[in-house]
Amino acid sequence: MKKSKLLGSVGVVAAAALALVACGKSGQNSNSGANDAKKFPSSTPKKAVKQGGSVNVALETDTPFTGIFSDELATSAYDSQVAAPASESLFDTDDHYQINDKGPATMKMDRQNKTVTITVKKGVKWSDGKQVNAKDLEYPYEILANKKTNAQRYSSQFEEIEGMKEYHEGKASSISGIEMPDGENGRTIVIHYKELKPGMKFSGNGYFWESAAPYHYLKNVPFNKLQSSDEIRKKPLYFGPFKVSKIVRGQSVSYVPNKYYWRGKPKLNKVTIQVVSQDSASQAIKSHKFDIAEVVNSQWDQVKDTKDVNFVAQVPLQYSYLGFKVGKWDAKAGKNVMDKNSKMNNKSLRQAIAYAMNVDAVNKRYTNGLNFKVNTLIPKGFGEYHDSSVKGYNYNLKKAEQLLDKAGYKKKGKWRVQPNGKPLKIKFAAMSGNPNAEAIAQNYLQQWHKIGLDVSLVGGRLTEFNSFYDKVQNDDPGVDMFQAAWSLASEPSQNSMYGEYTSSNYERFVTKKNNELLKEMDSQKAFNTKYRVEKFHEWQQYMNDEAYVVPLYNSYQIQAVNSKLTGYSTKPSQQNKLWSQVGYVK
Repeated sequence: MKKSKLLGSVGVVAAAALALVACGKSGQNSNSGANDAKKFPSSTPKKAVKQGGSVNVALETDTPFTGIFSDELATSAYDSQVAAPASESLFDTDDHYQINDKGPATMKMDRQNKTVTITVKKGVKWSDGKQVNAKDLEYPYEILANKKTNAQRYSSQFEEIEGMKEYHEGKASSISGIEMPDGENGRTIVIHYKELKPGMKFSGNGYFWESAAPYHYLKNVPFNKLQSSDEIRKKPLYFGPFKVSKIVRGQSVSYVPNKYYWRGKPKLNKVTIQVVSQDSASQAIKSHKFDIAEVVNSQWDQVKDTKDVNFVAQVPLQYSYLGFKVGKWDAKAGKNVMDKNSKMNNKSLRQAIAYAMNVDAVNKRYTNGLNFKVNTLIPKGFGEYHDSSVKGYNYNLKKAEQLLDKAGYKKKGKWRVQPNGKPLKIKFAAMSGNPNAEAIAQNYLQQWHKIGLDVSLVGGRLTEFNSFYDKVQNDDPGVDMFQAAWSLASEPSQNSMYGEYTSSNYERFVTKKNNELLKEMDSQKAFNTKYRVEKFHEWQQYMNDEAYVVPLYNSYQIQAVNSKLTGYSTKPSQQNKLWSQVGYVK
């Protein structure tokens, strides 16, 4: 959950996690992956656990992790992963990400007074023994909103809080809408909103923060020095089951138990998370170098017969997608502006491109069926919000050609031309970072060539991760369409990704219908779950038809876990307390 929350807020997914190997439900012709998944449980076998022992965990990345140990200031999924044994959210959830009262804090919504009350439980203490208090609940909002911190995780959603915008703009010295009724040393804050949203019942909703920050420990660090401070980089404080004992910058972090942990002493004596390259991941699993390591799906055949390992899996809230550029981001106005004359602003062209992609065959060949086609932008993990009736775009070259013919994309020699008779050259951006990325990209190019579309890679080659997102985010005119990926927040609202006023809408499409549906998803009417589900289903059908964004695949995220360990689970309801319960079998 921590990982999803971070990635959902940031929007861009780390290349190693999701480039073209994908990590993150299912299409009409995608049963191979679905059947394989049934072999994998979501948890290790439940057995009696003993106290003690050390665990080594692989962090699979080809670059050093940044090492920003602060939920408010971290922007990388890897920093979130490396902090997991110590970092605990304020809230536990059920398996559909709805907040409950079982975690470190409770949350109550008052629609009449437009308030959210958060109370941290007595006995929830930082690893230095101090009780987590009201100021610790309030301080993250200051860190996020004060421009001196350069916190990238501040979003316009926070401006639903009274006084937040004024504080963010430097017009106020405090946030008027956050009240501490029992004082800073109490355990409760009351947040006053302009309007409550139905998604506030879920983790990852973006309207209130789900972590605390140790004010007593950070208060003397100036905001502009916070991110680089020793308090954040070398000796961070958390209230989770473990505390940091040693950091090798960018390479590894070791943890020992937090003796003040509110749920009781964790089972393990030590947890070490260490960087390993993706290319070395399969060998590391086979040699048992790590007790917990993520399987690179393209390497499944190399590791599947490894002895003394339990493979557990989940289908994360993620998907890879094909996006079409149809406009630009207007930074001054803070909104997306659609270009009606854009090359890709033709629905028939977009649909034809989608029908020509043989996603199932690619997944079977390159990922052992562990990647699988998805038809809609709302994953099954969101329960009833997912619309399984969305048909998607199954491989159909004949239909693709019919669409192009009817829309006036006539063949002139080998290639088709635009309806106005001008040449049609389409530049496709795809990321490097996976051994099969080049083969997969070339496969798709070949399919598009079969229907007469002159599609080529941007720059004639795959694009490096950072360069890729630089081009996509800044609307490089040399990019007509691109393959990227989302990891979603655990609240299903789509406004932060596909709204008119979000810079993360990388396609830059803006339509009246889309705006209306996104607004209704988060309206007061949507407190009625049935109504909200209806709007989500309507939006999925609309997005499928318009094809500005075409979902391609999700994948099973498989962990290889030492068979001597128990208590490891991928279920959403277990994530917030995961590291308090993992231990060795008696």
